[in-house]
Amino acid sequence: GGTGRDWGTPGGSGSAMDAPSGVGLGGADPQLQRFIEVETQKQRFQQLVHQMTELCWEKCMDKPGPKLDSRAETCFVNCVERFIDTSQFILNRLEQTQKSKSAFSESLSD
Repeated sequence: GGTGRDWGTPGGSGSAMDAPSGVGLGGADPQLQRFIEVETQKQRFQQLVHQMTELCWEKCMDKPGPKLDSRAETCFVNCVERFIDTSQFILNRLEQTQKSKSAFSESLSD
């Protein structure tokens, strides 16, 4: 049986971020694709910074004052460094899984 639904097709949900239907990026010019990639990365980065700020602020600022005391400053530095380490680790893991997945599907298609 099976419903015949192809899980491989992206954009089934039709979120606000999706390109208008009928516009395949495959046919778009490379410069446009590059631009979209860069913008997407910028957006991801902004999201990360926002998350990091929120997280570290809650962690380190028990009593906001006119300036950072040394304890809070050290806390922020450590927090940001850990956050960056973690993000880096996650990205590397994702890349590895993507690579092993594509290698897996290539070996299947032989």
